[in-house]
Amino acid sequence: MSTVVMTGPLAAASPRREARIAGVFYLLTILTGIFAQGFVSGRLIVHGDAVATANNILNHRTVFELGFTAYLIEMACQIALTALFYDLLKPVSRSVALVATFLGLAGCIIKTFSRVFYIAPLFVLGGAHYLSVFNIEQLQALALLFLNVNDHGAGMALALFGFSTLLQGYLIFKSTFLPRFLGVLAMIGGFGWLSFLYPPLGYRMFPFVAIFGLLGAALMIFWLLMFGVDEQRWKEQASASFGS
Repeated sequence: MSTVVMTGPLAAASPRREARIAGVFYLLTILTGIFAQGFVSGRLIVHGDAVATANNILNHRTVFELGFTAYLIEMACQIALTALFYDLLKPVSRSVALVATFLGLAGCIIKTFSRVFYIAPLFVLGGAHYLSVFNIEQLQALALLFLNVNDHGAGMALALFGFSTLLQGYLIFKSTFLPRFLGVLAMIGGFGWLSFLYPPLGYRMFPFVAIFGLLGAALMIFWLLMFGVDEQRWKEQASASFGS
């Protein structure tokens, strides 16, 4: 059996350590997202009820602001995760990994920008003098409108994440250093998030897609944290890919 000898960046790289760091960022992305969406937005925002939503936000202002902080941490971790996945998966196909990365980053940009609409109700409901031209019902309705825009912006991002996850799943499946079942789960999850290409379908299927997505994410996180990647096979595939 031949021994692969590499020098320079490939030799200096530690893909197993990089994979475990990716696992940490993946875990943080999931935990902050669950907190912000499930324990803050899910409890304070009452869909279709502007009055109840406005009262919940004003009565739990600190919690609402913590939700915004969690959303920003989620996106920072997801951007880092996207970059790490590119570095880990580029030995399989640099061009496909690059497309997946650009799609993932585009989703991160859209989702991050949509969070401006999440925090906007605090300004609308803050009682500023220049808002006195609106009555309370109009301000409450406007606050709920901003929150709806935030949700739909996140939905647009999920569609892009669907394309990105689908391509990453393909790369994992074609790799020699990660188990193929993780790639299959990622591709199935990516197809699920593509339901947001038609938002009514995406929101209808969201509970089922989210459960499957969390299961796939949990298995991926576990594998990355416990095993990382097969370092020898990663370097062999990287040497063959970059050498060609």
